[in-house]
Amino acid sequence: MTSWIEGPLAAFDTETTGVDVEADRIVSAAVVVQDAAGRVPRVTRWLVNPGVPVPEASTAVHGLTEEHLQHHGRWPAPVIHEIAEALTEQAAAGRPVVVMNAPFDLTLLDRELRRHRASSLGARLDRAPLYVLDPLVLDRHLDRHREGRRTLAGLCAHYGVEVERAHDAAADARAALELVRAVGRRHAARLEPLSAAELHTLQAVWHAGQVRGARPWFAPDAAREPADPAHKPADPAWPLRPDLPAAA
Repeated sequence: MTSWIEGPLAAFDTETTGVDVEADRIVSAAVVVQDAAGRVPRVTRWLVNPGVPVPEASTAVHGLTEEHLQHHGRWPAPVIHEIAEALTEQAAAGRPVVVMNAPFDLTLLDRELRRHRASSLGARLDRAPLYVLDPLVLDRHLDRHREGRRTLAGLCAHYGVEVERAHDAAADARAALELVRAVGRRHAARLEPLSAAELHTLQAVWHAGQVRGARPWFAPDAAREPADPAHKPADPAWPLRPDLPAAA
């Protein structure tokens, strides 16, 4: 039986107005589906007019200007529905979905669903579980003492995966998909015996441990420096952060 490493996979990625999952918006997204390793993938792309200003710093990253999105992007509500439906289809098919730094993209999608559709990602996936493969979590666990940046570009360089156009949602999704296959092959002795469902559960545990283990290095020292109101402690939840209470 073919393992998930060589079998059907999908991948999801977004480009956004910023890095705050509670306030920022999706401006582009892509879902890539590959029926088996080496097969030509099917790509679905979305371009969104977020209805809010697009900071120049974000445009500098992904190249999408506010003017371009206003002229060519669609309104968020139908697009967010279509993206959620695309992920629901992957879940129903039992196809694992690769999401680099999953708590960012999946939480942002969840907040967009709540904002524009009065729904949630969890509600969309209540009939079939979505098994997520996160190359960031996998690499941190399997090669934890390696030095070097663990961005998508950094990981792709380390594992020999080509990135066609960095910070393009479709290109990044495809690169993340190939990256997970490369991680799986390099660490096949440890990963191949695991199903996608088992690996999904393990990644949640691994991510929580990675976050808690990193906190002493990143938490500000209150005795020596004032608290930064912009500082937000890393969340151990994976692959989706819980919704904030209304009072928050």
